[in-house]
Amino acid sequence: MRITKIKDLHLLPRLRDSLSYLYIEHAKVEQANHAIDIHDKDGITHVPITSLTALMLGPGTSITHAAIKTLADNGCLVNWTGEDGVRFYAQGSGETRKAYHLLRQAELSCNPLKRMEVVVGMYRQRFAEVLEPGLSLQVIRGMEDARVRKAYAEASKQFGVRWVARNYDRSNWNNADPLNRALSSANACLNAVCHAAIVSGGYSPALGFVHTGKQLSFVYDVADLYKADLTVPVAFRTVAEGTHQVEARVRRNCREAFKQARLLERILPNIDALLNISPKAAETRETDADDDAKPEDWWGPPDEEDEEIENEELRTKQEVVRDDGDDS
Repeated sequence: MRITKIKDLHLLPRLRDSLSYLYIEHAKVEQANHAIDIHDKDGITHVPITSLTALMLGPGTSITHAAIKTLADNGCLVNWTGEDGVRFYAQGSGETRKAYHLLRQAELSCNPLKRMEVVVGMYRQRFAEVLEPGLSLQVIRGMEDARVRKAYAEASKQFGVRWVARNYDRSNWNNADPLNRALSSANACLNAVCHAAIVSGGYSPALGFVHTGKQLSFVYDVADLYKADLTVPVAFRTVAEGTHQVEARVRRNCREAFKQARLLERILPNIDALLNISPKAAETRETDADDDAKPEDWWGPPDEEDEEIENEELRTKQEVVRDDGDDS
């Protein structure tokens, strides 16, 4: 099989069209003719990488400089993870060299009216019913808090595990009860998967909408979309089965739950929908095929009149949503 290098660095490969990911541990990875060879106790495995979305390097793994370069050249994201890929420590180059998604994310996060539209959309996605128009952010957050408490109560009843409150000490992990440790471990797994997808899609993990001020703010935003349906029941079920090695067991259970829910396939389409990005919006413009590093078009200031019209439409749609809680 002939392995060819991706020529158009502006092209964003689709996660659903790739081979998802490959996880390895206790092995050495070397470059081999625009592919990689994996050396482990069973011998050498040759892996084509042009259709591989992500390579996850677990404990006991080493990789050569040439292998990293080949993976980056072919648009394969490299993740350094914990055992079985359930913790996310760092990542290499993402799959895209185009900044459209990042620019759109920055545009929406920096405009208060547009940001509010995304925030409301994120909360709306978590509810089974349609939110009434004109609700303040304070009211919506109160509804979300009630929904989360309901998810805990339902899981407690379903699995027969006593639930008191979400309570843990970040400075002393062992002080938390098994259920709180299970929830924290499960959420860490979910954050890792969301982080990998966000980087792979060309978005910034730091530019959040609901959360703000942290390098992983957008990761927390996206992960919150799935917690009630995924990590909460997984954590309760794991503790119901026993409290021994709860952290390791909940990570394994999360891996299976994410696979069954086809989580990796859902994350980027969900983000695109929240940021109002159509499937064709990020298609590459015609570029010089002989110059992979050719710069894009020149930047110019936006049309202030068009921007004001757009903002006025958002104001009307939101009915001037306020945080002061007057309509609560």
